[in-house]
Amino acid sequence: MINICIIGGKLQGFEVTYLAHKAGMNVVLVDCKEKPLIRNVVDSFHCFDVIEEPEKLKELSKTVDAIIAVNENLETIEFLRSMEKELACPMLFDFDAYYVSMDKKRSKDYFRSINIPAPADKPTRPPYFVKPPCESSSIGTSIIYDDKELEGLDPSMLIEEYVEGDVISLEVIGDGKHFAVVKETKIHIDGTYDCHMVTPIDSYPEFRKITYELAKNLSLRGIMDVEAIDSPQGLKVLEIDARFPSQTPTAVYHSTGINLVEMLMQAFSEGIQEMDKVAEINYCIYEHLLLNNGRLEPVGEHVLSQGDEYVQFHASEGLDIFESRGKDKNSVFTLISWGNDRERTEKIRQNGMEFIKEHFRNNPQEE
Repeated sequence: MINICIIGGKLQGFEVTYLAHKAGMNVVLVDCKEKPLIRNVVDSFHCFDVIEEPEKLKELSKTVDAIIAVNENLETIEFLRSMEKELACPMLFDFDAYYVSMDKKRSKDYFRSINIPAPADKPTRPPYFVKPPCESSSIGTSIIYDDKELEGLDPSMLIEEYVEGDVISLEVIGDGKHFAVVKETKIHIDGTYDCHMVTPIDSYPEFRKITYELAKNLSLRGIMDVEAIDSPQGLKVLEIDARFPSQTPTAVYHSTGINLVEMLMQAFSEGIQEMDKVAEINYCIYEHLLLNNGRLEPVGEHVLSQGDEYVQFHASEGLDIFESRGKDKNSVFTLISWGNDRERTEKIRQNGMEFIKEHFRNNPQEE
C-alpha cells in the first residue's frame, strides 16, 4: 500500500485524504495542533511542529512514499523547502511556482510578462474589486462601488476592475517538462465571495491553452490551479495557486475518473502525459450546506473550516456526505453527489439532503 504524509490538517488536507483513500492509499497527518480539523478522517496522526522538531519529519519520511504540504503558513513552507533534500522521500510541491502564486502582485507581473489576460489594475472608476496581496480564496475581498470607500484602505491591498461573469477553474499538473491540463469546473460563489458549490463545465479550449502556458512558463513540477472570470469581454485570469486546492479536485474525480493525487505522484516518478481535453463520464455536484432550524442553506467553505472536527456522515452509491462539527455551532455538511447525467445527480443530491433532515428530525438533540 502507498503511504503519503500530509502536513496540514484543514481543508486542503481533507481533499488529498479523500482522493488518496479513493486510490487505496494510506494517509499520515502531521499538524502542530492537538486537534486538527481532519484528524478523524486520516489513517494516523502525529502532533508536532516540523520547524521545532525536524528530525521527527525526517524519520517519518523513511516510512512514507511521498510528502505533500497542504498548508499556507509561509514560515512552514519556507522551512520545508530548506530541508527538502534531507528527506527520504519526495516532497510533492513546487516551491518556485508557489513563490510566484502566493503573492497576487507577483502573479499579476507574471501574467503581464507572458500576455495572459487579467483584470486591469487601478481602474479609474468604480466598481472596484479589492483583495489582499497574499490571502487565498475570498479572504478579505470586497467590491467597492464608491470612490469614498477607498479612503483609508490599506495601501497593500490590490485594486482591480470588477469583472462580471462566471468564476471558472482548471487544475494543471506538471513534471517540469510536460503539463496535463485536467477538467474545467465552475465555482459557485456566495454573498461573501466564497465558494459554496463546484460543478463541471464543458471543455473550454481557450482556458485550457492559457492554463497550459501558465504552467509551461513556470516549468511547473507539481500541481497548480487557475481561476478566471468568463466575462462578456473574454477570459480574465484572477489568480493562480501552486498548491493542492480544495473542492475542485473531488469534482474532477467524480466527473472524469481522474485522481489528481495519483497524477501528482506520477509527476514525481514516471512523469505525466499531456491531454488535449478530458472526457466527462459523470456529472458531479460538490457543495457545502449549513443546517439551520431544519433547513439546509448554501454556505462558503470558510464556515466549514471553523468547525472542531470533520467526519464522514453518510456514504452510499453516488453520494458522500461529511459533517463539520463545532461546539455550540450548527453543523455544516459537504455533499458530494454524482451520477451519469445531471438529472440523475440532482435526484441523488435531493435524497442526500432529505437524509440529513430526516436524521435530525429523528435526533433533534444533535442539531
